[in-house]
Amino acid sequence: MHRPSTPDTEDAFAEELSAVRPDLSARYAAALPGARAAVLTRLWRALAYEPLPWVARREADRDGLTVRLTDGRPLHGPRPDPYATSAYVTEVRLGERAYERPELLVDALDVPHGGAFAAELGNSVASLALSRADRASGDGPGTSEASWVWEQRIVDGHPYHPNCRSRLGFSVAEQLAYGPEHRTSVELSLAAVDDALVTGEWPKWLRDGERVLIPVHPWQSAHVLDAPVQEGFGARPLMSLRTLAVPDGPHVKTALSARLTSSVRDISVYSVETADTVSTFMEEITVRLDAPLHITRTLGAATAGFPDLAAVVRESPDGYAGAGERCVPVAALPLTMLPEKASWLAEFTRLVLTVGLRLLELGVALEAHGQNLLVILDRAGSPVRLVYRDLADIRVSPARLARHGIPVPRLSGRIVTDDETALRRKLFGSLVGGALGATAGSAAALREALETVAPDLPPTADLPALLGEPLPTKALTLMRLSPETPGDLWTRLPQPLFGPGSS
Repeated sequence: MHRPSTPDTEDAFAEELSAVRPDLSARYAAALPGARAAVLTRLWRALAYEPLPWVARREADRDGLTVRLTDGRPLHGPRPDPYATSAYVTEVRLGERAYERPELLVDALDVPHGGAFAAELGNSVASLALSRADRASGDGPGTSEASWVWEQRIVDGHPYHPNCRSRLGFSVAEQLAYGPEHRTSVELSLAAVDDALVTGEWPKWLRDGERVLIPVHPWQSAHVLDAPVQEGFGARPLMSLRTLAVPDGPHVKTALSARLTSSVRDISVYSVETADTVSTFMEEITVRLDAPLHITRTLGAATAGFPDLAAVVRESPDGYAGAGERCVPVAALPLTMLPEKASWLAEFTRLVLTVGLRLLELGVALEAHGQNLLVILDRAGSPVRLVYRDLADIRVSPARLARHGIPVPRLSGRIVTDDETALRRKLFGSLVGGALGATAGSAAALREALETVAPDLPPTADLPALLGEPLPTKALTLMRLSPETPGDLWTRLPQPLFGPGSS
């Protein structure tokens, strides 16, 4: 009998939940099958499309897809939809055995680094079931609520990552206390630093004389930092978990050295050093672009000199919404009351692709996924402008800037590249493979939207690659199974305009 190499996380969650929130126990148990299917669907996407070294070939048939492993074993599941967000995979067969639980399937695959990944998948399932169990009913946001309210309605996390809700290192009680989907407020502490590196204008309310007060997440205080902290203030956690909205104030991005989805989250010294330069540069680019795009300014960034104690303070996006308008994170769009689906999706697609392509032509590739990108909806629900936040992972091309007579900012390091493939991957992978794909919810809906707007898009040098080639996306599972390889790894998804079965 096959025994998993990982403890049963579902049972461990149930046991702790019975102690801290027994009222959720029955709902948690009822949510587990759906959570397993949601994570298994994301995993099947990876097995169907990512360049995994232990996959020999893939064979489509009438019943779905068979993935042949290098050891000869067949892995069979339904025909994959690379842009689907519904949980359509309820089991995958490895040889003669069917698997409903994604962590047990990875255990059975017995691939390098699979044990750690299986543990994360089990945590993702249990955390997702917990999030769904605590889903509030009948409390959808109104038409004018702050953007953080929309963010706290997002229950399922990353639309395509198997680790969509993985929060290893967080107890059930900590997830309930700190997870945005649990509609909580978090008390941040303050660490006083004498010789902090500061860029931009660090707020006066975060200073104590000459000392800089760096906001610290309570999980970081409990598990990572030895530095003494003092009482701080309450703030609402956003979907990234470590960024929080101060009431009637800015957003504060804290260091939180936990593994969430793909990577360990912290704030590098490099990010602090470049924060003000990048923010100023992007303000100037936005003015030059003269497009319906706002950039949330970085007000200040500070670090004690190491990634575990740092913070970034930036504008709230809500200030860019006018009377009667809503500023909604793209990841929350499926939760909103939108006009008729097909026409609205085309309108939204036209807006985001036009802005993204024009900015890329100038020399800036945004990482415009559903978390970083927000859309302003007018009274009728139509998308009218975009707001982009968190500039830490954009890419800037000095060569493209120079061609347009734009002064090149004084930047170095990972943010700077002239590599055409890297620039297109950054924008297309996040915007089409992420924000647009998840908003459409299927390859068919995305194809219809692209067919509608293709004639209207700006004819830049990047447009043929966008509309005529397979689309890049991060190989999220390969990255988790390749701990010895730093940085992003990529795969290519079928071009939606080519229709079913394209590659």
